[in-house]
Amino acid sequence: MASVLSRRSVIAGGAAALAVPARTQGPVPAGVPDVSDDTGRPIPPPPPGLYPIARRSGPGMPVTPATERGGWVTSEAAVDRRGVRFRGPGPAPANLLPWADSDSGRVVTEGLIPPVKPLLHLHLRDTIICLGGDGNYYMTGSTGDDIWKANDGIELWRSPDLKRWDYLGLVWSIERDGVWERQWRVRKGVPFRAVWAPEIHFINGNYYLCHSISRSGIAVLRSTTGRAEGPYVHAFSPDAPLRNGIDATLFGDDDGAVYLTYAGAGEMVRLKSDLSGYDGEWRRVTLETPDLDPAHHNRKCPAATGMRDIGFEGATMFKHDGRYFLGAVDRFHPNRYSFALATSDRPFGPYRDRYESVPCGGGGNFFRDKAGQWWCTIFGNDDEAPFREKPGIVPARLDEAGRMRPDFSPSRR
Repeated sequence: MASVLSRRSVIAGGAAALAVPARTQGPVPAGVPDVSDDTGRPIPPPPPGLYPIARRSGPGMPVTPATERGGWVTSEAAVDRRGVRFRGPGPAPANLLPWADSDSGRVVTEGLIPPVKPLLHLHLRDTIICLGGDGNYYMTGSTGDDIWKANDGIELWRSPDLKRWDYLGLVWSIERDGVWERQWRVRKGVPFRAVWAPEIHFINGNYYLCHSISRSGIAVLRSTTGRAEGPYVHAFSPDAPLRNGIDATLFGDDDGAVYLTYAGAGEMVRLKSDLSGYDGEWRRVTLETPDLDPAHHNRKCPAATGMRDIGFEGATMFKHDGRYFLGAVDRFHPNRYSFALATSDRPFGPYRDRYESVPCGGGGNFFRDKAGQWWCTIFGNDDEAPFREKPGIVPARLDEAGRMRPDFSPSRR
């Protein structure tokens, strides 16, 4: 992709310097974090300034030779290593960790995907792009300096051509617009309140956002104006999460039916066509043909599912030529963060023939552009990626076997 021009400057902000609270029945004070306190129990709001982090990512910066690589790696691997690895222009995070070989780019140098550059130098995880009803593309994802601690809500960008991106700001705020989402909770021993993996969808003539808050659950929001920038309210169930989980996603079928799944796509429910409630019961999704190669699974999945899982998080769903494609992220050979896809002729399955789709292209979505060409978003969640926690897109196509693969055609680069 060509370098992208942004019309606004980046919002600067360092990443978090960790405050380390401990288990308590009230507010969580400073001390050594009790990581076993991970039930999501509610707590009062923490004191202002507990996390000196930017809770929004802002407009982003144009891609230049200095911003084609690098990025951010937000880490919570161990108590004494929580922080952010960072390489690029702008202020370094206060709790900076060594960069090492975080953006090795092996997925490109080994010929698994074509060369790819970020769309913006922008701290964005779980990149989602959809083509809207007005002919513009809309992009969102997990934002802020450190989503393991706190952010403000859902930010949105708009583009006419997948090259030039305008920042539309915070279109849904936890504090201003949230209901149950406003509650602070304890996650791995620290105060937590952050939206994870929000998605934007244009379905049956309106725009919808879905989101998740770890240790709380998932929600579906609808635009009250018919515009992508909202405002947004809960489509239904404003007082409680729809399910306890993360990574909610929506799929609108050709006949107006709408489906909701989340996490590893292990269950699914049909929604009413206006997304005002359920149109049926939650149903288990089955993988009829297990993938028996342990190198294709997160370590915790095979024992729990007999290798019949599609993945463990980041659910996605789309349709092409009458076939349903259901996906979720898994770890491949041994740590590539990629979508595993399976197919069926029915929305609820059973699904078959699970495979790694676009290597390193996990945690986002697949979409078609105005010309009908397929793309897979990528944000760089492992060290084989050419950049980290920034938005990008990889050209994709269906191969002769009907599998969604990277497209190496010169015309698509």
